[in-house]
Amino acid sequence: MNTAVQEIFGNKLRVRVCGLCIQDDTILLADHKNLGTPHFWAPPGGGVQVGETAIEALVREFKEETGFNIKVCDFLFTCEFIHLPLHAIELFFEVKIESGNLATGNDPEMGDQQIIHEVRFFSEPELGELPTAHLHGIFKQTHNLAQIGRLRGYFKL
Repeated sequence: MNTAVQEIFGNKLRVRVCGLCIQDDTILLADHKNLGTPHFWAPPGGGVQVGETAIEALVREFKEETGFNIKVCDFLFTCEFIHLPLHAIELFFEVKIESGNLATGNDPEMGDQQIIHEVRFFSEPELGELPTAHLHGIFKQTHNLAQIGRLRGYFKL
């Protein structure tokens, strides 16, 4: 794991928001490099700042990482990720793109040690070609895009 990630996010509980953007039978994912594997594809999102609502955080994070302005729709599910020194509670929402152009953004907290490598839409067959270890743990709960948007509840990853 990236040392900077451990220093910035390690040994504290982090509340994160994530947006599931499924359109035209594809899902939008961001590739984070050096988080234990060469690639880690996950729905765009990030940490909630003090005084910021989960919705405000998701709109901000989505714009930072993808270049898209979004509408936050339904709350879907919660994941808890514990792999010390990292511990995160992740709130997943359905999102719709309102405007903007797809662009690989950045993570302001990481400064010049950026971990976002690429942002792109995946079709279901393309998603199936990725090694499971390179995908966010929520993808172990389902095998197709239609199902991921219907997940509800709490998942410990």
